[in-house]
Amino acid sequence: MSGQASRTGAGRLAPPGSRHRLELALAIGGALALILVAWAVPWLRFILTIALAKGIAVLGILLLLRAGQVSFGHAMFLATGAYTVAFLAPSVPEVLILVPLGGAIALGLGLVVGLFVVRYRDIFFGMLNLALSMVLYSLLEKLYALTKGTDGIRVARLTFAGTEPPRETQEWLMFGLALGLALVFGLLVRAYLASPMGQALKGIKTRETRLEFMGVPARHVLLFAYGFSALMGGVGGTLVAMTSRHVTPLLAYWTSSGELVFIAILGGAGSALGPFLGATAFELVRVYAAAAVADAWQMILGAVLLAVILFAPGGVWGILSARLKGRAA
Repeated sequence: MSGQASRTGAGRLAPPGSRHRLELALAIGGALALILVAWAVPWLRFILTIALAKGIAVLGILLLLRAGQVSFGHAMFLATGAYTVAFLAPSVPEVLILVPLGGAIALGLGLVVGLFVVRYRDIFFGMLNLALSMVLYSLLEKLYALTKGTDGIRVARLTFAGTEPPRETQEWLMFGLALGLALVFGLLVRAYLASPMGQALKGIKTRETRLEFMGVPARHVLLFAYGFSALMGGVGGTLVAMTSRHVTPLLAYWTSSGELVFIAILGGAGSALGPFLGATAFELVRVYAAAAVADAWQMILGAVLLAVILFAPGGVWGILSARLKGRAA
């Protein structure tokens, strides 16, 4: 009987280890697949870099979703990172300096905003983020002397480690930087969610009062996650600006925030891989849908989202993990 119980206990402990191995295998395989596609289809290199940048920003949405909160204004941090690059690139063109600067400034904004918004939950949390994002959008649009308004700012030439490489080399460097940062932040988020503070995020979603009784301040837990998510949003914004080389106030508009939430739902919140799966699928569907049906690509994206919600609530990650587990069984 004890042997049977131990085998049963071992079987229950096996899934987390197998899940971690599955995530690691998919991350390595996905990275190699992206490199192969970027090499075989050069024009997709730009699309994949943007997808990786947005995936990093959506990782922040994933953290908040673990706490049961949805930010409808997270694009404000994406825009903060992007405009940091646009403003500083003429005087500080070094990519390796601009990326951490954009992330740090977004982190500072996130902590300031977070001190206010973490007091609220559910729809109030989401709408307050949306309102603050629209305030930033209005400032970026109205302060024409500083931001060039809706015309946007053309990002100055950038350097990598003090050198200005040729265009194709620069594209590869940006792609490699985005892929490397995606892997690093993916590992950090995975480790964070497995930590006690990351586990406390689930408590905010289900039993916040119990957390408080245990002496764990829910606001502090959510503020840390909010600041971390703002940091990733800022880094994603710097990569978007450096890749597209043009920054406009639309990066802070509510539709941009909705796009990030769309990607989070499409990819699935069950794993740190979900945002990158969702961002890649989103960008590829948008590109090919716009090429095939220029006037109705938004309808195609909407149909894809409805299909995911109705038939695959776990998103792309849920579909992949279920199929791979089914084959392993």
